[in-house]
This record gives sequence, C-alpha cells and structure tokens, in this order.
Amino acid sequence: MEILFWTLVSVGIVVGSLLLIAVYGLTLPKSHQVARSITLKQSPEAVWQTITDFAGVTSWNAGVAKIEKMPDQNGHEVWQESYKNGYGLTLETTEATPPTRLVRTIADVGGPFSGRWEFVLAAVESGCRVTITEFGAVPNPYFRVMARLFMKPEQHVEEYLAALAQKFGE
Repeated sequence: MEILFWTLVSVGIVVGSLLLIAVYGLTLPKSHQVARSITLKQSPEAVWQTITDFAGVTSWNAGVAKIEKMPDQNGHEVWQESYKNGYGLTLETTEATPPTRLVRTIADVGGPFSGRWEFVLAAVESGCRVTITEFGAVPNPYFRVMARLFMKPEQHVEEYLAALAQKFGE
C-alpha cells in the first residue's frame, strides 16, 4: 500500500510539473524578431559574394561543421548545414536580390522551430552595413520554455556577424 501511495505521489508530481511547464509555455510568445547589424570595410558586392557562397561557409564560419547542396525546392537553392554543436538545419534561399537582400528560410518541416533570416546589405561611406533580422517561431509550448531557459534568440545572429567580420579581418 505504501509503494502504491508513493508511486501515485511521484506520478502526480511529474504530471503536475508537465502541466505547469505547458501552462507557462502557453504564456510565452510563439514568435520573436531579433535584428543585429555590423559595418564592414568591404563593398556590398564583396560581402554578397561571401554570404551567398554557401559551399564555402565552412572556411570562415567555425560554427558550421559541414554544408551540402540539396535538391532545389520551389525553384530555390537548398542547403543542409550541420553545426559543430551537433544540430543542423535545411535552409532554402527564398529571396535573393544582389547585392542588397537575401532571405534564407528554414525548410525543415515539423521541426521544433521555424523561421527565416533576412540579410540587408547597404552601402555606407566606410563600406557596407550588414543587418540580419531573424524571424523565428516556436509553436510547441514545451520547446518555448526550453528556448527561454537555455537559448538567447540573438546568439546565432551575433555569432554569424562576428564570423563574417573575422573573415574580412575586421
């Protein structure tokens, strides 16, 4: 009888915790938007060449372990990126207006999150201002809680821009 009691208490604690996490997750916003910019001493064309050379990204972005070309989708280029942290994404180039605008959208269907990065390159007197805006969505309330606790939405954009600057020696 005592074993049954403690089993029920344990199950109740687990179920109650999961319900609290779900309720908290439902209060968090499903989507986010983060924008970061950097000014480089390069022309927009030089930056464009670098950011659209997807096959060459492993040569300058240390966070990317491997990248491979996938079959096109909807007439758009698709690349599978594998990261050194063990994760990976399939990215579709949904818009490209050289040398000023690039949009890469997560093509993975049914993943824990979705979204896109919008790159805007603007000529400035000293070179090129690169702005990346991340539009992300996390539909599952449990994943929203995990993202809130363990991730910073701006982290990957900032790491990418830092790697890009380092590629140009800046």
